[in-house]
Amino acid sequence: MELIGEITAGRPLLVLAVKEEAQHLDTDLPVLLTGMGKVNAATALATVLARGPRPSEVVNLGTAGALRAGFTGTHVVGTVIQHDLDGELLATLTGETYGAPITLPAGGDVVLATGDAFISDEAARERLALRAALVDMEGYALATAAVGAGVPLRLVKHVSDEAGEGAARSWRESVAECARALADWAEANTPYRV
Repeated sequence: MELIGEITAGRPLLVLAVKEEAQHLDTDLPVLLTGMGKVNAATALATVLARGPRPSEVVNLGTAGALRAGFTGTHVVGTVIQHDLDGELLATLTGETYGAPITLPAGGDVVLATGDAFISDEAARERLALRAALVDMEGYALATAAVGAGVPLRLVKHVSDEAGEGAARSWRESVAECARALADWAEANTPYRV
């Protein structure tokens, strides 16, 4: 976890997983780098929100794999699900619901599936495509932490790969271009500079 800048009330906090995704940010806003995966993302965001002051909103900028052919560009997520938690099985065991989908008021109609596995095989991609358009490794965890703290959240994802064979290579080759698109989105859609 690395916090660059200071969080102030009334201004957004930009949250990204890794420095590669943040490489083109040139902003006065604070930037939190969480590390990859759900545990790192949730822990980092919950820690800074608990310390205070709280930002006006959390804006997660990140890369995502496309689960459907031809799905490209930058998207504001409307619903986020956890793809690696068997909520149905847990409900039969405990009678409680765990990992229910989270709807984000500031989002569109794109569904994002979050899990700790980097999706790079066709079978997993096809299975997830039935439930979501995009896949990442941090979105659901960030949404859980932000909603729990009562802080508004926008999840903004730029497609880096097609979440199938070759996805890891594609991510490495496209992350700089994705980081540019995410920085451009942030400049156009947040109070990027004072």
